[in-house]
Amino acid sequence: MQGQSIWKNIGPDKTPGGFFRESSWCFFIFSPVHQDVDGIGANHTTIKGNFKMKKTILTGVILGAGLLLAGCGQQVTANKKTVSIGILQVVQHGSLDQARKGFKAGLQKELKAHGSKLKVKYRYLNAQGDQSNLNTMSQQLVQQKNDLLVGIATPAAQALAKKTTSIPTLVTAVTDLKAAGLVKSDTKPQNNVSGTSDLMPVGKQLQLLKNMATGNKPLGMMYNSSEENSVLQVKIAKAYAKKHHIDLKVVSATSTNDVASVLAGLTGQISGLYLPTDNLMASAMKTIGQKAAAAKLPVVTGSIEMAEDGGTATYGLNYYELGEQTGKMAYQVLVKKQKPQTMAVQTADKLHLYVNKSNANAIGIKPSSIKQP
Repeated sequence: MQGQSIWKNIGPDKTPGGFFRESSWCFFIFSPVHQDVDGIGANHTTIKGNFKMKKTILTGVILGAGLLLAGCGQQVTANKKTVSIGILQVVQHGSLDQARKGFKAGLQKELKAHGSKLKVKYRYLNAQGDQSNLNTMSQQLVQQKNDLLVGIATPAAQALAKKTTSIPTLVTAVTDLKAAGLVKSDTKPQNNVSGTSDLMPVGKQLQLLKNMATGNKPLGMMYNSSEENSVLQVKIAKAYAKKHHIDLKVVSATSTNDVASVLAGLTGQISGLYLPTDNLMASAMKTIGQKAAAAKLPVVTGSIEMAEDGGTATYGLNYYELGEQTGKMAYQVLVKKQKPQTMAVQTADKLHLYVNKSNANAIGIKPSSIKQP
């Protein structure tokens, strides 16, 4: 009966002395034993002449209490009712914003589907494309001791990975995790990092552009040479173009100020423009779209969101869906206690043909004529 009385009085808001607030079962086990020891100590008739027995019992109780306290700490971690997730995004644009929204939705869907009552607190920081901000913000998220970190786009993912090797970290909208130094291999990351890759079907996208372009001028490709993800896509595009005898003219811009001038020098030399999944290009899509439309150039983009913002068409992944996949991985980390080290890198489950009908009409292409490559 004494144990039952104690149990009723040590809920989260009634813990004696405010000691074991998140694991009252530990206090419940320890408290009756502690009272029994007091009882033995007070019973001089029973203990007298047998001090060694008393000492042995008391020592055993103390050691047992220590083990219970250790288990108590583990239980607090395992049964946390609220977890914190720190999200670092490199810059604000449609694709990355959708990936972030999809991540939250994907995690919430998994929690609901499995009847989990886990609550999630988000700490979201956006570096606005500034490397110094990435360094400062990644350090801030690590120092806050979040339960999980999420890096959106390669620079943000790399910044987080440099700051911690212990906090579980998931990334999304990263083209090649291995090339970026985030994992040892896509199948067995071995680091505290895993996530989803946004590597697009570059060859199919280039073929889509070729099918829309008219005339004998080469196709054009513009990218930011400072972004590792874009450099990889250029390499893939060049290899595909060479294999399929496509004349491809590649140019680079490294800042938003460069984009307009570089594009102005390119438009008269090409029959169509290809833009990979590139954060700089995505940020400048409205400018690119307007200038390309004025020159009657079809624009195939790396992502659907880029096409929505001024491109003509794309065949690629949906960043919201990619974020959802990452959210499902987060459930495995937070609830199922899987370690990113053992979680294979995932790619998009589905690809979609998207046509910006207003842009297509503006440059004289019938939207219905644009087919999946």
